[in-house]
Amino acid sequence: MLQTLKNAWNTKEIRNKIIFTLLILLVYRIGTVIPVPFVEANNFAGSFSGTILDYMNTLSGGALGTATLFALGVSPYITSSIVVQLLAVAFPKLAGVGDEGRKRMQTITRYITVGVSLATAIGYYMILKNASALMTGFTGFFYAVIIVACYCAGASLVMWLGEKINEHGIGNGISLILFANIVSSVPTLLASLYATIRTNWLAGTLLTVGIAVLMSSLIWLVIYVSDSERRIPVQYAKKVVGRKMYGGQNTNLPIKLNMTGVMPIIFANAIVSIPATINMFVTPTKGTFWYRFFTWFTVDHWVYAVLSLILIIAFAYFYSAISFNPVEVASNMQKNGGSIPGVRPGRATSDFIKKVVNRITFIGALYLAIIAVLPVVIQLVLGYFTNYSIAAFAFGGSSIIIVVGVILETAREIEAQMTMRHYKGFLD
Repeated sequence: MLQTLKNAWNTKEIRNKIIFTLLILLVYRIGTVIPVPFVEANNFAGSFSGTILDYMNTLSGGALGTATLFALGVSPYITSSIVVQLLAVAFPKLAGVGDEGRKRMQTITRYITVGVSLATAIGYYMILKNASALMTGFTGFFYAVIIVACYCAGASLVMWLGEKINEHGIGNGISLILFANIVSSVPTLLASLYATIRTNWLAGTLLTVGIAVLMSSLIWLVIYVSDSERRIPVQYAKKVVGRKMYGGQNTNLPIKLNMTGVMPIIFANAIVSIPATINMFVTPTKGTFWYRFFTWFTVDHWVYAVLSLILIIAFAYFYSAISFNPVEVASNMQKNGGSIPGVRPGRATSDFIKKVVNRITFIGALYLAIIAVLPVVIQLVLGYFTNYSIAAFAFGGSSIIIVVGVILETAREIEAQMTMRHYKGFLD
């Protein structure tokens, strides 16, 4: 990978794309520290523990906790993309065909992003108001409109920056912004570990070494699974078209072990954190049923871990079902004269592919569940036997999947551009 980066940097065209991408990311990071008028969010992030806002704060690079211009981050755009994908599955005509359909989907995503940003900004303003994070005397309707408009503009600008990376930079814009946000939180996590070491040298050192070993193991596992796939052998029959003979070759149908990416984790975290988020608006009396109920859904409770495990597996199957169609794959294979050895073409082929996909999805879902829930389980064990906490790492598993996935995806795109350039030079 390092050699690939070196070769890419020595290529003027790709070097310009890399520099452009880095400049866009720099502009984005500057936006995460620009304050919004009439907002003074001191110690505001302390109320996020165990809520979906804690996860969104990580994805926004800490901007949500400081209530700056880019506080909403890429969450509205990601939500809109998911909605558009689901609409395309429910209404196939919406997606269209070719570049025209892609542009239409992109336009719809932009409009939905603005709508989601508006709704999210209004809810975020209410949270700021309830948390007394607004300046004294600036809580009227006029000031609310200004604050909501700033957050909507910030979310729209983030979407625009991501699209500019897609057009003129290298890699996926939104993924790279997510990557920058997660990486920017690393110094804060290291500072918390350093503070623990200063408090208790032995326990802090053991905790730091344990976290380092755990993170290294998770990174290795993510890289290994990212390159893992189940290859179904496919054989194409020979056919004569004019004076030429086509087919007669053996190939395979690759099915990724983790074809859903990190989306099931995002869905599961959003659902399981709803009660803890609601708890930010209500304060039940200690000792009552509702007080215990909201306690179950914090990141340091076993109910949270079990529900996360179940929901991740369920959403993995759901997302796999809407993103992979065995019937369509079997139909295209049959039209091109392909068949799986030992399986009859048509419905038998689609049933066989569906059976394989279900097994692969279960393994991939279990992998995602382990990655996401393992830090929570370790937090439960530490909380039971010691007084130390790694609550800051509760979402570390999903963050590692995002970071490693973005690095691998960007490296593959750089390699593809290098290869394309070499072919172009050869043909010229």
